[in-house]
Amino acid sequence: MNVLVSGATGMIGASITKALEGSGHQVTRLTRSPKSDKDLGWDPENSRIDGDLSGTDAVVHLAGESIAEGRWNAQKKARILDSRVRGTRLLAETIARLPEPPRVMVSASATGYYGDRGNELLTEESAPGTSFIAGVCREWEAAAEPAREAGIRVVHPRIGIVLSTEGGALAATLPIFKLGAGGRIGSGNQYWSWISLDDVTGAILHAITTDSLQGPVNLTAPEPPTNAAYTKVLGKVLGRPTILPLPAPAARIALGEIADELLLASARVEPAKLKASGYEYRHPDLEGAFRHLLGR
Repeated sequence: MNVLVSGATGMIGASITKALEGSGHQVTRLTRSPKSDKDLGWDPENSRIDGDLSGTDAVVHLAGESIAEGRWNAQKKARILDSRVRGTRLLAETIARLPEPPRVMVSASATGYYGDRGNELLTEESAPGTSFIAGVCREWEAAAEPAREAGIRVVHPRIGIVLSTEGGALAATLPIFKLGAGGRIGSGNQYWSWISLDDVTGAILHAITTDSLQGPVNLTAPEPPTNAAYTKVLGKVLGRPTILPLPAPAARIALGEIADELLLASARVEPAKLKASGYEYRHPDLEGAFRHLLGR
């Protein structure tokens, strides 16, 4: 299978590329800075893809401005939105025009689609939230419409908090927890819908080959914990106390709007479609995932 991957140098993209190539598939990376004959250049801001995408069997689209890096201001938020909408629309329009389009486009989204929803159990059928990130996710998913109209099966993995020692929330906070200085964030009552990097990779590969999956698909572990429960399990695995909370006002001072959108918001997400499709999790429970990742 010939697979086109955007965002291939990111944490998720690199894992997916490695898994695909390890299974004997051919991967072409869509990148702003091509460095080999396996790369194709593109410039979403100027609606340009430098190469022919003919012969592509599947597309995995992950590229976009980092959400978590840097404080948000008007310019940063515009880049977060524009990079996702323009890139997705350009790619969807380009593959839709091919004489033989790819069979499937897996175009990333996030559980931020649901916004801050307290204890409400959220499935793929739930309404979107009203936050900035929720609005980004709505437009991000809608930008793939040209591919859908061309008859391409489009899957939107709504990705939760990805657990990995290579990046993301766990890697950023691990040094603090190892020192015994970690704790819940805010009240700790907010639900954190997580998934291991192995399962993000496995679920996306599963989506490529599972014809019954289309539209939004929640990529989270089956039973999301609250932040307080997440914190307690991480402390247990590390053998460290977790008694130093980060109050919500302090989080807002340190991180600005990101704190409310990414750390303090509650999304109790159920991966209904993924489970119904027969996907088998590598790491379905939090303690097992931490022990695998941390070698404990």
